[in-house]
Amino acid sequence: MKYAPLLLLLLLTACGSNQPAEPAETAATATPAAPASPDEVRLSPAQQKAAGLESGAFVWKNMTSDVQANGVIDVPPQNMASISAIMGGYVQRVAVLPGQRVAKGGTVAVLRHPDYIQLQQQYLQSKARVQFLTQELERQKILDAEDVGAKRKLQQARADYAAEQATLRATSAQLQLLGVPLGRLNQGHITPTVALTSPIGGYVKSVSINPGQYVSPQDVLAEVVNRSELYLELKVFERDIAKVKVGQRVLFKIPSRGSNEDLAARVFLVGKAFNDGPQRTVSVHARLEPERDDVLPGQYVSAHIQTAGRRQPTLPEDAVVQAGEFSYIFSQTSPGTYRRHRVQTGPAENGDVAITLLDANTDTTRLIRHGAYFLDAEMKKGQEEE
Repeated sequence: MKYAPLLLLLLLTACGSNQPAEPAETAATATPAAPASPDEVRLSPAQQKAAGLESGAFVWKNMTSDVQANGVIDVPPQNMASISAIMGGYVQRVAVLPGQRVAKGGTVAVLRHPDYIQLQQQYLQSKARVQFLTQELERQKILDAEDVGAKRKLQQARADYAAEQATLRATSAQLQLLGVPLGRLNQGHITPTVALTSPIGGYVKSVSINPGQYVSPQDVLAEVVNRSELYLELKVFERDIAKVKVGQRVLFKIPSRGSNEDLAARVFLVGKAFNDGPQRTVSVHARLEPERDDVLPGQYVSAHIQTAGRRQPTLPEDAVVQAGEFSYIFSQTSPGTYRRHRVQTGPAENGDVAITLLDANTDTTRLIRHGAYFLDAEMKKGQEEE
C-alpha cells in the first residue's frame, strides 16, 4: 500500500487534463478598448474586415476649379432672320409651317397688291421715256455741233435725261427689293404678286400670317433660324468673372432633356460690360464642342466653367465625410485605431476631391481611402453609448 498516494496523484492529474480549452476566437472577438480621444475610434479585427477598409496616401492631381453659371442656348444674330414685307400687301398664300426647313431664297409667302402693278407700270414708262430722252439728247448734240440748235435746249435735254435715268434706277431698285423679276418685266410681263423669300437657310421658328391678311412693312411675318452655329450665352456673376478666360472648357446640362448627361463647350468670348438688371452679371459665350443637332435655341442650361487648375492632393469621395461646417477624413494611427482629421474640400472631378488639411501633424501615409463612413458611424455609436 505504500504506492497508494502516488497512484491517487496520477489519477487527479489525468482528470485535470480533460478540462475543455477556451476558444481561440475569444481574443479576436473581444470588444476593443475605449478610445483615448473623442476623435478616435477603435475596431476589432472582425469589424475591420467587415468595413473593407483601404488605406493609402494622397494622390496628386491637376484639379480644375469651377465657376457656376446659368444661361441659354442661342444663335448668332446673323443666323436669325425676321422676315417682313418691303411694301404692304395682302397675303395670298403661306408656303411654310413652323419647324419646316427652308433654303436661302426659298418662298415663305406670296403677297398681292395693286401698288405692285403700279410700280411695274412706272418702271416700264420710265424705261420708255429714257429711250426717248436718249434719242432727244443725241439730236440736240448734233444740232449743237452744227451750230443750229440753242445751247439751252441741249442743256435741258441733258437734265431731262439724267432725271429720268435716276427715276428708272430707283424704280428698278424698288422692284428688285420686292423680288419682281426684271427680265420678265422687260419683256412686258406684269405680275400682280410678289414672293416673300428667306434671306438665310434654316428652320422656320414662327409664322404669324394667314391668307387674306393685310401686312405692313412693320409687321414680322415669319422668323427663320440657322442652327449651324449654336452657342451658349451664360451669365457669370461679378465675383467670378475675373477667373473666366477665352479657351476654357465648359460642361453643361439641359434640365429639360431629363438627362444627367454632360455636354461640352468652349469659351470664345467674354463680355466687357455688365448686363442690365438687378444682378451684376457679364455675358460669356461658349461654342458647342462638337456642334449638335439635338439641342434647340432658347433651351435653359446649367453650366460649370472649368477655370485654370493646379496640382492638389486628392482622395476618393468615399474617403471624405461631410459633417456641417467642416469635412473629415480618417487615418490609421495603430493597428485597430483610427483618428479623425478636419479638412477643407476643393473641386471634385471623376470621383476624386481635392483636400486641404486643417489639423497639424496628420500622418498622410496611412489615410483611409475607402470606408470612412463606417468609421464615422462607429465613432458616433461609441459617443452615444457614453
